[in-house]
Amino acid sequence: MIQHKTIDGLLLRDMVVAGAALLEKNREAVDALNVFPVPDGDTGTNMSLTMQSATREVNSKEFLRADEAAAAISKGALKGARGNSGVITSQLLRGFSSALKGVEKITPVQFAQALKAGADKAYKAVMKPKEGTILTVARVVAEDALKQVEKAPDDYDGLFDVILKSGEEILRRTPEMLPALKAAGVVDSGGRGLLLIYTGYAAVLRGEEIEDPAALMAGDTSETFEDIHDLSGEIRYAYCVEFAVKNFREDCTEGDVDSFRRRLKRIGDCVVVTGDMDLTKVHVHTNTPGSALEYGIELGELVGIEIRNMLEMKREKEAAEAPAAPAKPLEPEKDFGMVAVSLGEGFSSIFRDLAVDHIVEGGQTMNPSIDDILSAINSVNARCVFVFPNNGNVVLAAQQAAELADKQVFVIPTKNVAMGIAAAVAFQTDVSAEENARRMDEAAQHVRTGTVTYAVRDSEYNGVQIHKDDIIGMHNGQIAYSGNSVHDVAMEMMKAVVGEDDELITVYYGADVTESDAQAMADEIAAAYPDCDVECMFGGQPLYYYLISVE
Repeated sequence: MIQHKTIDGLLLRDMVVAGAALLEKNREAVDALNVFPVPDGDTGTNMSLTMQSATREVNSKEFLRADEAAAAISKGALKGARGNSGVITSQLLRGFSSALKGVEKITPVQFAQALKAGADKAYKAVMKPKEGTILTVARVVAEDALKQVEKAPDDYDGLFDVILKSGEEILRRTPEMLPALKAAGVVDSGGRGLLLIYTGYAAVLRGEEIEDPAALMAGDTSETFEDIHDLSGEIRYAYCVEFAVKNFREDCTEGDVDSFRRRLKRIGDCVVVTGDMDLTKVHVHTNTPGSALEYGIELGELVGIEIRNMLEMKREKEAAEAPAAPAKPLEPEKDFGMVAVSLGEGFSSIFRDLAVDHIVEGGQTMNPSIDDILSAINSVNARCVFVFPNNGNVVLAAQQAAELADKQVFVIPTKNVAMGIAAAVAFQTDVSAEENARRMDEAAQHVRTGTVTYAVRDSEYNGVQIHKDDIIGMHNGQIAYSGNSVHDVAMEMMKAVVGEDDELITVYYGADVTESDAQAMADEIAAAYPDCDVECMFGGQPLYYYLISVE
């Protein structure tokens, strides 16, 4: 039973932290709802990373007012948003915050109105919103919430009953709206992630315990330990030691962990031991780092060991603060610059050869955040910057970064690195920004691609029966082929990718393919398609054996 009549900044913070913790706890389950059984950056992971960024921001100080806490949550989510699901989540929180300007304590009516503002903001952020997604769940929940507060304007208990019930009902209907969900036998993953967040909200308001939300922040040294690396005075303990303990010995108890914590305090200060018997994270300042590690080994296995010399850190800090030599004059700002998202040594090298100014590490398996892309844009010394997201799940984040940039930015909606390379090749220094953007987009759209990877679970897609670890071929973003051989799937896929008028085929091979195997594949493709020039290049992409582009 919810007794709260209003929500202030501190309570809102606790709600969001709990929602983020519950989502993180169930992240892999949300990932498993993705329609494509491919080893990509997934919905649950992207939403969780976005929410963790929001919680770090709202935990940076104590916000008593609801509007100030909401603004911090929105700011953090926007900075850390990655993947389409993460960006949409950030927009839900951004709209929620905007509706609460000037509000010290949120009433149920204001909360419902803020949910609706968030849903409206998220819909506007997506160029072609689809029903049956997280957007639908957010909108329907908000609409039903508004109806509820009309009947009971002061009842948070009734409001959250409606929010969770409405959410579950519309989530169950998402397969009816998207055939791909129905074929895969799953509900929308983003919608499920959002309901986990709302469930966390409700748990805090009802006084229920899900897990220790503070554990979510453990190990985040830039935030959790920001106030204890004071290098200005005398340093009593020279080494900052951090590690985690997992796979505890069978007879280990909570009492042993408490004893471990006390032993650390005898050999140092700034002791933090958080987590549970699955994973405990440790931080201590000490002059005997070996002792700290030995104490940890008595509990279980150590992972993530990091030892930093704070005396050296202090020397570096003092050197950095010393009067600097006169700086070299900055190079004149140029007209145009380029930023590309790339994952793979080979692809990154190709983009650098094409005069791309900044490479953002990321792609299929690791979607960069809005803040990652914005930092790259701002680092380019140019009046106008062209951005190649090179992944369909990064385009929305790039567009949001472009809106936040303090210079002219054109996002070319490239869905893979082959399209990005074609766009970069089309760049010309002697035409306008608008003409360059048009030429780049046109060049990218001429590229057709096929990719070869493996399945991470059993599935069925477009009538194709897929088993875990099968080799799968994707053409135009759709799974079309499945088999046991990388070679056979790639050659079969080529029949659909190559057209009569095509002239160039480029075989980009991944980190798990040898150069000799890739060259043999390219030679076989050249023999099968004698009217096309065939090139073989190292992409270095993880998890994807081949990306083959056709122009």
